[in-house]
Amino acid sequence: MSLTALLSRNCLYRPFLALTLVLSTRTQVAYSVANDCFNITVVDEQTGRGVPLVELRTVNNIALWTDSNGILAFDEPGLMGREVYFHVASDGYEYAPDGFGNRGVRLTPTRGGSATIQIKRVNIAERLYRVTGQGIYRDSVLAGRPAPLKQPVLNGQVMGQDTVIATPYRGKIYWFWGDTERVSYPLGNFAASGATSEPPGRGGLDPGVGVDLTYFVDASGFSKPMCPDFGEGLHWIEGVMTVPDESGNERLVARVSSQKGLAPAYAWHLAVFHDEKQVFESKVKWDITEGHDSSHPFRARVNGVEYLYLYPNWRVKADLKSLADLESYEAFTSVAGDGKVIGAATGIDRDAEGRARYSWKRGATRLSPGRIPELISAGKLKPGESWMQLHDFETGETVGAARGSVSWNGFRQRWIMIVSGRPGEIWFAEGDTPSGPWVYARRVVSHDHYNFYNPTQHPFFDQDGGRLIYFEGTYTAAFSAAKQKTPRYDYNQIMYRLALEDARLNLPVPVYRVKGAGGATRYLTREGIERERWWNQIEDVAFFALAPGRGRGGMIPIFEQKEDGQALLRDTPSPGRTQPIFFALPPRTPSAGADSSPPEDQSADVTPLYDYRDAGEHRRMYSTRPNLEDESLRRSAEPICRVWKNPMRVLALDAEAKPLPLSNQ
Repeated sequence: MSLTALLSRNCLYRPFLALTLVLSTRTQVAYSVANDCFNITVVDEQTGRGVPLVELRTVNNIALWTDSNGILAFDEPGLMGREVYFHVASDGYEYAPDGFGNRGVRLTPTRGGSATIQIKRVNIAERLYRVTGQGIYRDSVLAGRPAPLKQPVLNGQVMGQDTVIATPYRGKIYWFWGDTERVSYPLGNFAASGATSEPPGRGGLDPGVGVDLTYFVDASGFSKPMCPDFGEGLHWIEGVMTVPDESGNERLVARVSSQKGLAPAYAWHLAVFHDEKQVFESKVKWDITEGHDSSHPFRARVNGVEYLYLYPNWRVKADLKSLADLESYEAFTSVAGDGKVIGAATGIDRDAEGRARYSWKRGATRLSPGRIPELISAGKLKPGESWMQLHDFETGETVGAARGSVSWNGFRQRWIMIVSGRPGEIWFAEGDTPSGPWVYARRVVSHDHYNFYNPTQHPFFDQDGGRLIYFEGTYTAAFSAAKQKTPRYDYNQIMYRLALEDARLNLPVPVYRVKGAGGATRYLTREGIERERWWNQIEDVAFFALAPGRGRGGMIPIFEQKEDGQALLRDTPSPGRTQPIFFALPPRTPSAGADSSPPEDQSADVTPLYDYRDAGEHRRMYSTRPNLEDESLRRSAEPICRVWKNPMRVLALDAEAKPLPLSNQ
């Protein structure tokens, strides 16, 4: 039998029958194939778009997964031309069960035939495509379907890549990853990998379609080390940013950790990209021994000065000289004195009411995610005194926020956070300032028994004024309960899209108690604070409610009325005032048999808001506490509405930080 005849017997090998074969120095292959596989396309019933990472499994446990187009090219000897049952499953999506609880479909695979399966999305975010690794569009190629990438099945000889960091630089988008697996051997590149892509609208793909990467490669064509001369061990890029150097030239700069395995780093570097050599070179080395913690820097202007926020609670002036000087870094901290954590001797700044007081301190120790629990365990901080405390909006339970990214969003007109929670989960939250308050969050992605960590949002991909945002993370069985690894997808990056007009993302925002003009107490959300320019007059976060324009069915607007020089909260507007301050739930839960309550009503953190006044009704305040220590104030018999509790015992605001235009990010 001839080689051609042998290969043509199975479509899995039919790419070798290319009508067009183009060889280059990288041994790239472009091919067009005749298709006689059975092509199954799985689509999101909400959008009609193909869904990647959907498992179709036969009764005898042949497991196959859709590619980034949602396509699966099926060609199994013995199962063609007969009815076959396929179990259908995908993290964050579901297929309706039959009477026996089986979730699947019967299909009859035929040569050149096709079928489409609709699947319901449970995740709020939409899974789009795999960004890295082998076989991104494998089944599309086998099916003869178009793929958006120039190299749809293998690029840079990359099999897997961990943790993405990206930033625009000199007209391109620069991408960097951690450990990278290769085709030819189990050990790959452990000194960071890199690539570039063209920006959307300037030669690059729409981010809803894909990212066409051009890798920096070595002589063999494999993704080369970006940090080749940083000493022994592993070298991980923590974050990348662009700043002017001493001559005013834009430079690409990275913070790099050097470490041996998962142990804390033995050194950190400030590295500058060499544009001709296409590698990073160490500019400064610090003997810092702490764990690696991926950052995704963003910019803000503080009192006229541009700052790089490496994390929401760690910043430095946006120039190369400041980045190279550790004492120039500022931490947002409640640690007293110079802000350095010194074990048992560590003190906490507190205000007159005994609350932990946060401020920016130059040269202070950053309160990384592990340090605040240590301070609480040591009795230095009380529970509820962290600068960030995420709570599940639906249950009120604490979300163990891990790594993530923060950026300004023009559509929401707030800072937004995309952050890891429990393994495989991604959460959305928003804050009035870079430091928050970060309190209520909504889960937008979930992976069953699988991990999805180190998520990063790409603000340079934002669409429609920030209405659509894009983020990706590492899909991996590591640090999870996964019993097996997903072929091709494991240890690679997957892109998601989130539509921020989704009503499920309308989360409670702070309502501040403010000492207004003439000493009158007022209650305002960020919109009112900005309008009045009263950031410095905030006394506390009184409670949480939904911002103007964010109300949903079953909610009531709350207005501000003026009476005897006091600002009163009422559920009806005064003449000439039509804009509510916030939206809240009605005073009472709907009785049995009435229309069902909105989802917000089920939250454990919903609580009545009471009106308090003194005997002469000259002093008024509003509180979620059923009893106040001030006995001169009497409480209304009935609440005026129901709102959400403020679980924080601190007022931690970075109110001076103003977002910069995206062109400056």
